[in-house]
Amino acid sequence: MLNIGDTAPNFSLKTKNAEGLKDISLSDHKGEQAVVLLFFPFAFTSVCTEETCSVRDDLASYNGLNAQVYGISVDSPFAQEIMSQKENLNFPLLSDFNKATSKAYDVLYEDFIGFAGVSKRSAFVVSKEGTIQHAWSSDDPKQLPDFDAIKASLQ
Repeated sequence: MLNIGDTAPNFSLKTKNAEGLKDISLSDHKGEQAVVLLFFPFAFTSVCTEETCSVRDDLASYNGLNAQVYGISVDSPFAQEIMSQKENLNFPLLSDFNKATSKAYDVLYEDFIGFAGVSKRSAFVVSKEGTIQHAWSSDDPKQLPDFDAIKASLQ
């Protein structure tokens, strides 16, 4: 896994909303704002829904710290769009369908309950300069990130 102080790997992933598919790159934020990357295993599962809804309800805290939050999973952008609509999410979900970003951040399960190539529940904070300020990953998909520690790394 990447460590604090490492340069964050750039990526370009798709998000989907009513306007259509859009590419989002980490480099879009360089020099502008910090980025919070929340990798999660699967859309529509109970713990993943709890995590994304928790961030939704506290998004003002991240905005106040000049941070852009992204949720990332290997689900298709079309499934993520439906989850986003159903849960009224107010931050983008990015599809790592090809699994390249999860591999680059070293947070990809080889086997997750019989499924190969699923993102581990992980959290990274990338500074506006592009370095990792917070890095956390769990092999227990039921364990949520420490949101207070994430916000503290943004201050």
